[in-house]
Amino acid sequence: MMKPVGLILMFVLSFFSFSQMDMPEDKVEWGFSVVQDGCDATIVAKLKVDDHWHINALTLPEDNFGIPTTFKLHKSKNYKLVGGVIEPKPTEKYDEASKENLRYHAGSFTFKQKIKVTSKTDFDLKLDFGFQPCDSVQCLFPYEDVFTVRVKGCTEEKVVPTIDEGDEGVSLDEGVPDATDDADTSSITDESAEVADSAAALAGSEETKAGNTDEKKQNKNDPTDRSLWWIFGVSFGSGLIALFTPCVFPMIPMTVSFFTKQSKTKAQGVSNAIKYGISIIVIYIVLGTLVTWLFGAESLNAMSTDPIFNFIFFLILVIFAISFLGAFEISLPSSWANKADSKADKGGFIGIFFMALALALVSFSCTGPIVGVLLVQAATEGGMAPFVGMFGFSLALALPFALFAAFPGWMNTLPKSGGWLNSVKVVLGFLELALAFKFLSNADLALQWHLLEREVFLAIWIGIFLVLALYLFGKLRLPHDSPVEKLSVGRTLFGTTVLIFVIYLIPGMWGAPLKLISAFPPPMSYSEAPLGFGGGGNSGVSSKDFVPGTHLGPQNIMVFHDYDLALAHAKKVGKPLLVDFTGHNCVNCRRMEQSVWGEPGIIEILRDELVIVSLHVDERTLLPKEEQVEVTYPNGKKKKLKYVGDKWSFKQVSEYQVTAQPYYIIQNGEGEDLSNGSADYQNHSKADDFRKWLQDGLNEYKASN
Repeated sequence: MMKPVGLILMFVLSFFSFSQMDMPEDKVEWGFSVVQDGCDATIVAKLKVDDHWHINALTLPEDNFGIPTTFKLHKSKNYKLVGGVIEPKPTEKYDEASKENLRYHAGSFTFKQKIKVTSKTDFDLKLDFGFQPCDSVQCLFPYEDVFTVRVKGCTEEKVVPTIDEGDEGVSLDEGVPDATDDADTSSITDESAEVADSAAALAGSEETKAGNTDEKKQNKNDPTDRSLWWIFGVSFGSGLIALFTPCVFPMIPMTVSFFTKQSKTKAQGVSNAIKYGISIIVIYIVLGTLVTWLFGAESLNAMSTDPIFNFIFFLILVIFAISFLGAFEISLPSSWANKADSKADKGGFIGIFFMALALALVSFSCTGPIVGVLLVQAATEGGMAPFVGMFGFSLALALPFALFAAFPGWMNTLPKSGGWLNSVKVVLGFLELALAFKFLSNADLALQWHLLEREVFLAIWIGIFLVLALYLFGKLRLPHDSPVEKLSVGRTLFGTTVLIFVIYLIPGMWGAPLKLISAFPPPMSYSEAPLGFGGGGNSGVSSKDFVPGTHLGPQNIMVFHDYDLALAHAKKVGKPLLVDFTGHNCVNCRRMEQSVWGEPGIIEILRDELVIVSLHVDERTLLPKEEQVEVTYPNGKKKKLKYVGDKWSFKQVSEYQVTAQPYYIIQNGEGEDLSNGSADYQNHSKADDFRKWLQDGLNEYKASN
């Protein structure tokens, strides 16, 4: 029979390996091809799903809230669609666990879309392809990307069927419809299939395979994987900070000394300390699981843009900050800690576990505020983020106990407990107070109250960090502080860094972009003086730049907020329309606007050669009554549009099956998407990538006009 510690260790290790997460691309292989006969062509997507997994059909039952598979060709003047997507008959069944009807595909199957080629020259056809793999117990993150296939121009003579050698994805005998496919294949002759077989063999060249491999590697390293590592890194760093608080730091030498003295051998002492560390990890992982189970990651994600939630969290953080500054102490009922402490006397693994639980309860006044912020941030990321976050935090807490037990001599190098521990707590209080105003800003932006505009936000931060600098230099004392007779080197350097940060913030009051903190303050357009004052950074914008319906946007560029007005203006002035799906509370949107939009070669295009419409999906302004209608989302879910943000969110999801922001599309004056695809933060956060994407769209627009 496995010992309890073995079970716990297996749980932790299996969790850590699972936290790396299967990616959706690992469960599905795909290849795209073109089977062509003269002006008639068929775009073929051949897929193979791993055993025991499936992906949803292109359309889902009304009661199913899953994410449908996407196979959608971009609009283009080079061809016309012939009918809809040809999809094999999906499997349909009722799932007792989720209480919904399922419609999905498993194994190997093919999607096809017939087109009529109108271009006389060869061209690249772009298509959106996305899916979400599920098995009997879970669904992975959805995957979506834009792919390109090469189509030959239409001539009077019939064109030999070909398969583009630059196809994206995995070669799976691309373009050859199976005889057993349920889809209609009448347009593909036997002769075409034979030629396609030969072309498919040629398409498996080393060059093509290398290109496909690079593409998949790039996609696998994009948003989800990076965000999980970011959550783990921030959580681990927060755990290290929590170690140096008055509630936790003194426990290290006390606990390690207890284990080594009570153990008969050094090995037993090390073993007990490791069990203690594992217990800490398990306790915090269970906490992350509990929060996700109670609220659900999707609910917390929706709440993160809700103004009421942001205001409540602002109040909670202010209370935590005041507690850290020494006004009062927040703690759990002492009876909880006493009960856990009494159980610790039982000995063995159970006793060690309850010692760890007692530590978690006693240290709540120091760790609670940090854990609270981490859990909300991690839960809004969704999926495994709460587990990864709690694992990172608890790992940082647990490591010292195991390491110092294994090498007790190291404890002689630890600084002695003293007033510096309270200083750590006070610094955390100032940081929590500054962070609190980010949540208040989120609420103000969503409601468009203009109570916390950019200058006010920066003034608050300047005040907070200036007081923090004075505190670090010993000019201020708070309750529970020891007198500062002389400054340590570390405290002096940290205080100097904070003071430099304050000086850096000051020009932001006059319009400086402040790229280092671009994700935190309101955008520059959300300002008391949007046209600038005192010779600030907004100079160069004058009343002549205002077109009816426009507003001052990022980088002092005039933007529309209404799609129809923007499209009409773009057609009138003969410029392409940049559709910017964004959000008031979108951190990555602010990063793009502050760090990319203003770069040379980009700002000139955005300001002079495009019409921009910024559609805020979290705008809380009520729609006119006549526009408050019920709509059906691609997953079949019905919802009544109430706010302006609902309208733009539905537009993005229904037309592009994408929910993330920022998301950029370039259209012509007729509202048709150009063939350069979409841009987003994950793939275009580097200036060169975004500049190339913009230039490709401009070149196509100019060539067609």
